[in-house]
Amino acid sequence: MEDLVKLREEIDGIDKEIVSLYEKRMGISERVAEYKIETGKKVFDKQREQEKLAALGALVHSDFNKNGVEELFQLIMSISRKRQYQLLTQKGAIGRLPFIGVDRLDTENARVVFQGADGAYSQAAMMQYFGEQISSFHVDTFRDAMVAIDEGRADFAVLPIENSTAGVVSEIYDLLVEFENYIVGEQVIRIEHCLLGLPEATLSDIKTVYSHPQSLMQSARFLSEHPAWQQISMKNNAFAAKKVQADGDVSQAAIASEHAAKIYGLEVLEKGVNQSGSNSTRFIIVTNQKIFRKDARKVSICLELPHESGSLYHMLSHIIYNDLNMNKIESRPIEERNWEYRFFIDFEGNLGDFAVKNALRGLRDEARNMKILGNY
Repeated sequence: MEDLVKLREEIDGIDKEIVSLYEKRMGISERVAEYKIETGKKVFDKQREQEKLAALGALVHSDFNKNGVEELFQLIMSISRKRQYQLLTQKGAIGRLPFIGVDRLDTENARVVFQGADGAYSQAAMMQYFGEQISSFHVDTFRDAMVAIDEGRADFAVLPIENSTAGVVSEIYDLLVEFENYIVGEQVIRIEHCLLGLPEATLSDIKTVYSHPQSLMQSARFLSEHPAWQQISMKNNAFAAKKVQADGDVSQAAIASEHAAKIYGLEVLEKGVNQSGSNSTRFIIVTNQKIFRKDARKVSICLELPHESGSLYHMLSHIIYNDLNMNKIESRPIEERNWEYRFFIDFEGNLGDFAVKNALRGLRDEARNMKILGNY
């Protein structure tokens, strides 16, 4: 039986050689970057890398080692590319991003659109972000709001993108891909659902409750205490409050905000009917201009990946190697391409940062498609 200590010493010796060869290879890679800077040649050459991996895999004598060598050199070549992107940035050869940095958003005389009706949580988020005196109007659907800013009828839109208990609003992600509109801000508001009825109504009068499906779900514990009540879904909580006010029927109630009660002259029959006391919704502020505040600290992107093993890891490595902190990733199926997905990623940074430029350049070169959704 061989001595384990001796075997480990042999491995240590080989590892030192590998490190020395790695540094030598990276030095040559930097010279390759200098050549590419002078000639304008792209960093990522997928065909060259595939040919290289096949040639290296042919040098070993087992399938296990073939897979291992290919994985090892995929990583080495990926690291080499990241170093080349760094050098391109340092030399100013990485190009300008098509976004303009501004000191502040121009909200003077701006018009803001939100989905729903007066009294909606979107309206409350808009007022918190822009102030109560902002000029605004509302539309029926999220798509209508995106069309309004796309066509210039509104300067900004306020849209819910994520709830702390119900999760993401997937339709908003799809619309951000479809439209050339960009996130420039966000506003988080606490959600407290209330049961609203006519001023003369009491709990014993209620037979039907209207609200958005998520609000009904978030209030399930309270509603279970009243099993005889019929629950009817509406497109928006404010629409539900508006219906109760318009119908004038004491047997009807809405689950909506206290703000909606004031707008429509309704009585709060029960406060805090949603079971989570920490329920919050994050709203995004969207415009049709490619701008970002110079003090912005969050970047949102979406990308499509090659349908290959390890492709997501290789994309995320651009964020890791540039010391950027990723704080969210979501996926959505790509229409008409079964089992393929588009990924939405948030990470900390500013479009003016070298590290962010490096990461975005690598992602743009290596992803099938990549779009910057905003910096805010």
